Amino acid sequence: MSVRHQAELAKKYIRYYFSSGNRHSVHSPFVYSLVDDVLNKKKFLPAYAPMESLRAELLKSTEVLNVTDLGAGSLMGATNTRKVKDIVRHAAKPPKFGQLFYRLVQYLHASTVLELGTSMGLSTAYMASAGADVHTIEGCPNIAARASKNFQSLGLQHKIHQYVGNFDTELSKVLKEIPAPDIVYIDGNHREEPTVQYFLECLPHLKPSSLLIFDDVHWTEGMERAWETIKTHPAVTTSIDLFFIGLVFVSPDFKEKQAFELKF
Repeated sequence: MSVRHQAELAKKYIRYYFSSGNRHSVHSPFVYSLVDDVLNKKKFLPAYAPMESLRAELLKSTEVLNVTDLGAGSLMGATNTRKVKDIVRHAAKPPKFGQLFYRLVQYLHASTVLELGTSMGLSTAYMASAGADVHTIEGCPNIAARASKNFQSLGLQHKIHQYVGNFDTELSKVLKEIPAPDIVYIDGNHREEPTVQYFLECLPHLKPSSLLIFDDVHWTEGMERAWETIKTHPAVTTSIDLFFIGLVFVSPDFKEKQAFELKF
């Protein structure tokens, strides 16, 4: 990430921080409960420990992988070799997000999760350890193979189903093979048109009450446009902007479209 990009992102975050609300600014009973029972429940649970032990181990790893980057580019430059510890440091979501995904799986009683972008599999593992069957697509074979070792070390390989290839070709195949997902987590490519396309491709396959999670919705102007397009789509009934991720619900039970920007 360039210094200029860092500065721009910091300015956006400051604006978000001072403009976003909390549970007292929420008038939707569903979102109020979600904030109270999921977003604000930040106490460390024993169930989180295996993933954080793995994270600590990976952050020390000097193992080098040859990487195929099919998305908008790496945070670490154009090199095609990367250390595992650098991938985890720069590409993995911080612990609070993996732990949020764990709580969302449990709160929504999600049985099937579809993830675009496995990386080292920390978020994947959090969702699988919460009880969901996770179907995860990764574009880089070597990263997928390393993630597979991580799942085995956690004893989660039976809950996680891996697919390797370009999202543009693999997504449609996977959607036809798996049960309708309760949660879709889109964490890959990070460009405007593909992000919107993945959203549109998933829509017909969702359950009526599904949640979609989008990573880095303020990463670039293109991602911000994608986020606006998704939020305003007629199928989306509720959106929650947490700055680093965005949540959208497609539940027909919500009769009025609502958009929230909340601190997390």
